[in-house]
Amino acid sequence: MTNHWVDIKNADLVLIMGGNAAEAHPVGFKWVVEAKHKNKAKLLVVDPRFTRSAAMSDYYAPIRAGSDIAFLGGVIHYLLSNNKIQQEYVLKYTNASFIVGEAFGFEDGLFSGYDESKRKYDNSSWAYELGEDGYAKVDETLAHPRCVINVMKQHYSRYTPEVVSNITGTPKDKFLKCCEMIAETAKPAKAMTILYALGWTQHSQGSQIIRTGAIMQLLLGNMGLAGGGMNALRGHSNIQGLTDLGLLSTSLPGYMSLPRESEQDLASYYKPRALKPLRPGQMSFWQNYPKFFVSLQKSWWGKAATAENDWAYHYLPKWDKAYDVLQAFEMMGQGKLNGYICQGFNPVASFPNKKKIVAGLSKLKYLVVIDPLVTETSEFWKNYGEHNEVKSEEIQTTVFRFPSTCFAEEDGSITNSGRWLQWHWKGAEPPGEARGDPEIIAELFLRMKKAYQKDGGAFPDAMLNLTWPYLIPHNPSAEELAKEANGRALADVLDPKDPSKVLAKAGEQLSGFGLLRDDGSTASGCWIFAGSWSQAGNQMARRDNSDPYGIGQTLNWAWAWPANRRVLYNTASCDPSGKPWNPHRKLVAWNGERWAGSDVPDIRPDANPNDENAVRPFIMTAEGVARLFAPSGLVDGPLPEHYEPFESPLPNNPMHPKNDKARANPAARVFKGDLEAFGKPADFPYVATSYRLTEHFHYWTKNCESNAVIQPQQFVEIGEQLAKEKGIENGAWVKVSSNRGFIKAKAVVSKRIPMLEVAGQKVHTVGLPNHWGFVGVAKPGYLVNTLTPFVGDANTQTPEFKSFTVNIEKA
Repeated sequence: MTNHWVDIKNADLVLIMGGNAAEAHPVGFKWVVEAKHKNKAKLLVVDPRFTRSAAMSDYYAPIRAGSDIAFLGGVIHYLLSNNKIQQEYVLKYTNASFIVGEAFGFEDGLFSGYDESKRKYDNSSWAYELGEDGYAKVDETLAHPRCVINVMKQHYSRYTPEVVSNITGTPKDKFLKCCEMIAETAKPAKAMTILYALGWTQHSQGSQIIRTGAIMQLLLGNMGLAGGGMNALRGHSNIQGLTDLGLLSTSLPGYMSLPRESEQDLASYYKPRALKPLRPGQMSFWQNYPKFFVSLQKSWWGKAATAENDWAYHYLPKWDKAYDVLQAFEMMGQGKLNGYICQGFNPVASFPNKKKIVAGLSKLKYLVVIDPLVTETSEFWKNYGEHNEVKSEEIQTTVFRFPSTCFAEEDGSITNSGRWLQWHWKGAEPPGEARGDPEIIAELFLRMKKAYQKDGGAFPDAMLNLTWPYLIPHNPSAEELAKEANGRALADVLDPKDPSKVLAKAGEQLSGFGLLRDDGSTASGCWIFAGSWSQAGNQMARRDNSDPYGIGQTLNWAWAWPANRRVLYNTASCDPSGKPWNPHRKLVAWNGERWAGSDVPDIRPDANPNDENAVRPFIMTAEGVARLFAPSGLVDGPLPEHYEPFESPLPNNPMHPKNDKARANPAARVFKGDLEAFGKPADFPYVATSYRLTEHFHYWTKNCESNAVIQPQQFVEIGEQLAKEKGIENGAWVKVSSNRGFIKAKAVVSKRIPMLEVAGQKVHTVGLPNHWGFVGVAKPGYLVNTLTPFVGDANTQTPEFKSFTVNIEKA
């Protein structure tokens, strides 16, 4: 979230698209209700199904699953062609005036620089035109034809209401009504918030869907405002913390990058990351990248990380490809992966093409499952009939189960969607032999280290020199780990402007990331968490809910990264002179000497907005402004473009019907063999999408009888027209199949799933709740990911669970 849950109450319009907050986030949905009551806000829901959120909406529009970019691109076209944008905001706070280089092009669905043989883009042609001073050229008159705003206008001019309706199935009048409601928030005093979840991320172009929403918000001037922003609703209690701490295959903590194979020395690693400003006077968080990185290395390797050895840079692995879960299971299937540690994760029930997942696990020498509960993954080798039909005697994988604690049986912090780190305390002791995750991981590490000490190894340095300063080495405490993530001074930290002034004494906890240094004098396990456990104590444990400004800015309740900032880019809530666009919902303002208000300002407090080259709010970019056009960062294009899901009921992409290369995302990674496993429209004519139910929560509730009673039977949801065509009655058993397998469940015939007219044909949707499986106390059911295709987002590799194709018949 750029904003936070409570801030939703400040919105004038709430757009829920790519999510279903009332169903999947019922507690957080309270703030949508607050906005409706407090601000007379409108709720707009765009979804393939008439969901529980839609039931609370002021306006609902249907959409075909997987066509979100076409819808949002059409809104962008509407805003630009009708001048429904916040002009001053767009000019000063976005790269609208930046001039794109002459080499950039887009033709028949492909951007310049595409290599078909590698399914990859070379993005060098997407760069800005640079002046002799090295800064990007701009034209604030916006007259230059290659200004970003003009490149965008041309790009989205194709997304007319008629084209959008043809691709999405959204009736034209409903689409235009949505455009009108959204356009109202271009007024400086109005704000729209966008709430999205896995309905946007779980696509082969999920990152670009989210970026299209962000572009729309920037044109409207809704980023950085109270009641605005792009707000990702994280499903599990600590999924936000997972990504914050770098638990993705190419990440380091704090959204830093693991080095690539080509970056064998520290200088080549820093070059593309410690961003040089592209505009005079600008600053970027990432100019401080060396400070964040060196502090991380000192946290991990202590005295072994020195200036002489480039802070132990050579200890880090260098990746040649993204070793995400899709890659891991591809390698398992090829016999290239012998062992797998699965911690708090149930891939048999949650990753695509269950048959391929089980086949991969069956080729391992060993599988380690760290989990409080029995899962389908720990039981993958058992035959459960149609629900998991395997020959157990042929599976030689040794499975080790390490029972761990659940969240209520341990102390620690949980980071919610709004980036709030909230400390929680143990509610009960774990049963039996269950141990906390830190204790299990510590035991594994200590035994591996002992083996290296005894027997040696190919490269023992990284293992043997790892710092392990915990009071009880085999069981580090949550408090120790939290302090380590925050960081401390290893030597006195001096003020660079006045070296006689000590900002932090050696041994003290750091108060913020601004104290981190690249000379080895500071250590921090996650720079964005610096300040969460400062010298003043555990800031995450604070529970003061005072709200002096009355807009939900409870700065002393827990702690938000970075720097306890509750709304990112909050100085964009003011005009270029520093006056709030809406003084009634003031986040910060320039008082003539400094930025102050109800939030921690997102730029240097004394940065005068009236200076000639004033620092602008978007300091995560080298431009100092937000990117409508992204010259780097995404692998599949600088502007979002509609591509069909890899499984679509349409024979081609209506935007580019003659170019089969542009049917689906041309830069998405597809493994050999999986391409052939995609279904054809003739065999699998119906769109399928998966979703959650309020009453269930994946495999947790399969072990809870009360939840099993509330939703006792696995079902699939289909519209009345499809049911009539197929002769399926409500409550009848049906078989839903894809090119990878089938499931059987009861049919719920519903008015909530409309039939849509798409590209001259009728398109039906099949809804698949994804909470059943073959273990637990609930009635056994089929795993929905039996049906889903093995392909993911081009940038994040998140699987395409939200749009694929199936057939349905009476069972």
